Amino acid sequence: MERDLSVKMADGVVLLADRWAPATASDLSSTPVVLLRSPYGRRQVGVVGRLFAERGYQVIIQSCRGTFGSGGDWEPFRHEQADGQATLAWLAEQRWFGGSVFTFGPSYLGLVQWAVCGDPPAWLKAVAPAVTAADFRDAVIYPGNTLGLETMLSWVYQVEHQELPGHRVLRSMLAQRKIVAKGAAALPLADADRRIVGRTLGFYQDWLAHEQPGDPWWDPVDFRAGREHAPPATFLGGWYDLFLPAQIDDFLAMRAAGREARITIGPWTHASLGGLGTSIREALAWFDGHNGASTSARPEVRLFVMGSRRWVDVPDWPPPADVQRWHLQPDGGLSRVSPVESAPDRFRFDPCDPTPGIGGPSLDFRNAGRKNQARREQRSDVLTYTSVPMTRDMTVAGPLTVDLWLRSSLQHTDVSVRLCVVSAKGRSDNLSDGYLRLRPEEVTAAADGALHLRVDMWPTAVTFRRGERVRLQVASGAHPLFARNLGTGEPIGQGRATKTADQEVFHDPEHPSAIELPVSTI
Repeated sequence: MERDLSVKMADGVVLLADRWAPATASDLSSTPVVLLRSPYGRRQVGVVGRLFAERGYQVIIQSCRGTFGSGGDWEPFRHEQADGQATLAWLAEQRWFGGSVFTFGPSYLGLVQWAVCGDPPAWLKAVAPAVTAADFRDAVIYPGNTLGLETMLSWVYQVEHQELPGHRVLRSMLAQRKIVAKGAAALPLADADRRIVGRTLGFYQDWLAHEQPGDPWWDPVDFRAGREHAPPATFLGGWYDLFLPAQIDDFLAMRAAGREARITIGPWTHASLGGLGTSIREALAWFDGHNGASTSARPEVRLFVMGSRRWVDVPDWPPPADVQRWHLQPDGGLSRVSPVESAPDRFRFDPCDPTPGIGGPSLDFRNAGRKNQARREQRSDVLTYTSVPMTRDMTVAGPLTVDLWLRSSLQHTDVSVRLCVVSAKGRSDNLSDGYLRLRPEEVTAAADGALHLRVDMWPTAVTFRRGERVRLQVASGAHPLFARNLGTGEPIGQGRATKTADQEVFHDPEHPSAIELPVSTI
């Protein structure tokens, strides 16, 4: 091991890195390098460096600009392209450079990999981005056109406290959920940073100020163009991970561009240790194969099917499926039968008492993933539509969409939909979420005022077992997972006033609301 190596960036700022190397290697000039660039500290991920080094790789773990002793100012996303390119160039100048570089890492450590894929050097042989995306703006900051509030505040709080002494880091972790909840309850949201970390954060204020889709402010940190030039990539995602829809888009874009890519999706949340362990194993096999070693071939897509708890390999995404429309019915039913004449169901969304987001794609590990939905479904602002018990197993695998007819008393409102499985004993657990913030300029109402909406959901793979039921929740909030809609149309960071929304959900022949389920034989 070598600690605190100095790596000079193009603007003269010095970043620090640790180097791990296999002690048994007699000639490091032929030993490939695995690069990890992280804002979370070098020692904190040192175990990963050791794992790769024990398997014959040199490893460089570098702290991103402005973190853990590296120079410059911490400004998320903004410097990763230039700093990543400078680091790759520095590697090639070292006496121990082995001629090949691979990159690895989840989440932000995956973003920094995408940042260098637009113009990769010839010696960048393969990449392994896990639970991440090439464009953070649409993936986690503004998913569904609204702010991913719980994720953003949890991350801001974590990064602000991570360089404190160990005992204070632990204390901050224990207090995090309560403090983040107070920040999420703040109005206006521009005050949330001061409430959780005690000071104004320029980058958080910038995110709020640039909420509109297509705002060119985000262009320098949108790395999707690199998908057409990226080295061979192995992806890892989780059915409950906040990045999953965007990560599948990245995989499909690489495939469409003729680039080599494969993906593994398991039953994981963002911070799942099981997902991390699998990502390391998959990366090692991928790097070995692109370093000349003989490895066993596998199909491009590997999926864990929840419910039946099994892994399946398929040649591409999405898996082969029969897309079936399961229609919302009167009296809370859900079936393949076409709807009959019926009055719409109604509920009221009050932003002063927002519908809670229980479970799902959260960064808060205590809230993330599969959770009992009883408390959410007992509320008057959540409608549920439930099938009869399954007479035989049914596997759903692929992208999900809700085709919804909604009439609202407000122009500015949200739609939250959630697919659940109901056990034979009546327990409801969440499987997939969809969220959409309506923008009046993008939606045209029918003559009767009803809006025809298409709400994309998190993809999934799950077997509904015999005796279980399929359930769809329809609501207008999942707070603080997604920032509540105040109903006024004010800028998301500045809104203080609130308006209550009266919602009507239709299910009749002229307004055949349905969830589209990809029923598969995998």
